[in-house]
Amino acid sequence: MPSYSIFLFMAPLLYLILSLMIASISAQGPPSPGYSPSSKINSITFDQGFRNRWGPQHQKVDQDTLTIWLDSSSGSGFKSLQTYRSGYFGAAIKLQSGYTAGVITSLYLSNNEDYPGNHDEIDIEFLGTTPDKPYTLQTNVYVKGSGDGNIIGRELRFHLWFDPTQDYHNYAIVWNPSEIIFLVDDVPIRRYPRKSDATFPLRPMYLYGSIWDASPWATEDGKYKADYQYQPFTGKYTNFKLGGCTANGPASCRPPSASPSSSSGLSGQQYSAMEWVQKNYLVYNYCQDPKRDHTLIPEC
Repeated sequence: MPSYSIFLFMAPLLYLILSLMIASISAQGPPSPGYSPSSKINSITFDQGFRNRWGPQHQKVDQDTLTIWLDSSSGSGFKSLQTYRSGYFGAAIKLQSGYTAGVITSLYLSNNEDYPGNHDEIDIEFLGTTPDKPYTLQTNVYVKGSGDGNIIGRELRFHLWFDPTQDYHNYAIVWNPSEIIFLVDDVPIRRYPRKSDATFPLRPMYLYGSIWDASPWATEDGKYKADYQYQPFTGKYTNFKLGGCTANGPASCRPPSASPSSSSGLSGQQYSAMEWVQKNYLVYNYCQDPKRDHTLIPEC
């Protein structure tokens, strides 16, 4: 039985080699999307485009970097000076390392102040974690949602191919009348097309950012809560980008595109990069959740 013994000896080694090869491929990051939508939008400072929304004592600007933080007394949030009906909305964000369970750091579009209980929202949310597990980036789209239990989330959640606590990375939303594109360092990770008016946000929105305690659901469905022995929890933002059509702007304003052709959709190279991310790092897709009522999410 020497050949069988050799197989038993070699199998774990071969598995280790294969695992290392897969890890090495993943560590290289996604293939180039071949186009950088962010390069078409000028950077602005925080004061040029935003103001505090809440928790002013938990917010400071130092050399073009905004820091907001959460402790046991309060979190903090900010909002754009103008409301938009389409645009490119982005910032470079650096997250806190260590124990951050229960804490959400976010960049999102919303019109909740104009339509309370019946608002639209497009979210990039970083769900805090325990030190042994990676952050989860949650993308979400609400259409005429409410806070009374009838809200319909359209969540896709991802892990990232880098450590978002080690450096700043650019996160962005491109929203125009035909689609929503979520981008990480100019790599498209999700495209949400307009399939009907009922499933697509069309009313003007502000851009917001915030850090807050979402312990009931943020980390493993609320298994791990915010632990204030690790406070303060911080989120750092810089390289703000706001480009698009304001709500009061001219009707001739052309909404931005995420693709090099300046039309809707993505290039073949961009689709390849997005498919790589979704194959390797997508960890939840609401369309594939058997617990969801699919009559409420016809876009799936």
